[in-house]
Amino acid sequence: MLPAGMIRRIVSEGVGTALLLAVVVGSGIMGERLAGGNAALALLGNTVATGAGLVVLISVFAPVSGAHFNPVVTLAFWLRRQFDRRTALAYVGAQVVGAVLGVWLAHAMFAEPLLQLSTKLRPGPAQGLAECVATFGLIGTVFGTQRSQPAFTPMAVGLYITAAYWFTASTSFANPAVTLARSLSDTFAGIAPASVPLFIGGQLAGALVAVAFFTWLFQEERPQ
Repeated sequence: MLPAGMIRRIVSEGVGTALLLAVVVGSGIMGERLAGGNAALALLGNTVATGAGLVVLISVFAPVSGAHFNPVVTLAFWLRRQFDRRTALAYVGAQVVGAVLGVWLAHAMFAEPLLQLSTKLRPGPAQGLAECVATFGLIGTVFGTQRSQPAFTPMAVGLYITAAYWFTASTSFANPAVTLARSLSDTFAGIAPASVPLFIGGQLAGALVAVAFFTWLFQEERPQ
């Protein structure tokens, strides 16, 4: 049986990820309904809600679990030996389950069919590159602020994702659990299942490069 503290951490990751997906998908549905066909306006609404939601959710859940809400963030901490494998796997499982439940919650709130598959293709190597860049920057944001200004991490992550929605061609998923879950929503925030492997491949590549680069960059200088 898992210790009570570990159960709280796993639940924290699951519930936090579910609420994040409810924000992402729900604001996408609302934005599209209110934008009158203006995709830029719908994306702006989706962006602001996601960035703001991240700041709040990370602030709330970070004291319990660290508020990863993202398998590549958990992977990055595991690669730096800040997490053991069992905890990392439990986190990833909770994140994936929570993400799917969050999508269904958003559908329920907007009277959409719960079970959907997205038809929104996001193809091409540029999209994979965009996800690599978005994930690299996200990991760098987390590592950098945790090193120098931990209290600023929620705001920094929210601001980074807000910016990355607009400077990346993929609108910055930067999260395998989010990518998988959004393939189950044929709404504004959706991604067709056929595009999922490209996105996750880019995310994993970006995370691995980020871990190597920022570990090197932030290493402490030893006295000569």
